[in-house]
Amino acid sequence: MSITTESELIGMQEISQAVAFTLKEMRKFAQPGISTKQLDDYGGEILNDLGAKSAPYLTYGFPGWTCISVDNEFCHGIPSEKRILKEGDLINIDVSAELNGFWSDNGGSFVIGEDVNEHQKLVEASKEILHKAIHNIKGGVRISDIGFIMETEAKKRGYKVIKNLTGHGVGRSLHEAPHEIANYRDRFNQTRFKKNSVVAIETFISTTSTYAETLQDGWTMVGNKGGFMAQHEHTIVVTEGKPIILTEMNGIWN
Repeated sequence: MSITTESELIGMQEISQAVAFTLKEMRKFAQPGISTKQLDDYGGEILNDLGAKSAPYLTYGFPGWTCISVDNEFCHGIPSEKRILKEGDLINIDVSAELNGFWSDNGGSFVIGEDVNEHQKLVEASKEILHKAIHNIKGGVRISDIGFIMETEAKKRGYKVIKNLTGHGVGRSLHEAPHEIANYRDRFNQTRFKKNSVVAIETFISTTSTYAETLQDGWTMVGNKGGFMAQHEHTIVVTEGKPIILTEMNGIWN
């Protein structure tokens, strides 16, 4: 969407704070010994208390309030009573929701407890790349140039990017134009970021894979060559200068 009125900006700020707060609290709650279903139910309660509705559930009938992916699961992981978190697990939580007709999206990968499996380096790379990408976005910048920054920064650190997962426009629905904000330079994409538009910018930084494939459950995605992936995501408003990071309070950069 494009922000044209003060009330639209306030609407986007309210839903963005709701998803950001939910993600922040879920990160605190996540610990070894709990199931991803317990973690999801906790997040669902927070959204409900804030009057927000789960976007994946509303839009796609997703079997959970949030997407929780663990270890070799890249994204869209289904919360499960059987999946018990362990020390050193790499976990990704993606929280998106609707409130009063406005939609916002954010997510982050982190390590459960001690980093016994040495995933923290990948997590830090993803966070740093998201920060650099977002702070290079303003009206008129080519979307493909931001993708080039992401891929270049990933390669510098010895990582790859997932080419079939992208950021996207957001605001009046979960996925809007621009539909593909890729993590690499897509030379066929001549689209530019527009001032006052709302977009969800996300990294997909991987150890070995370059494409994500859907498992038989119809939701969970894993890498075409295995390995691990870290994702971080903020919803922002594009300006002529520094973007407004609507979900900044989620604390993924802290």
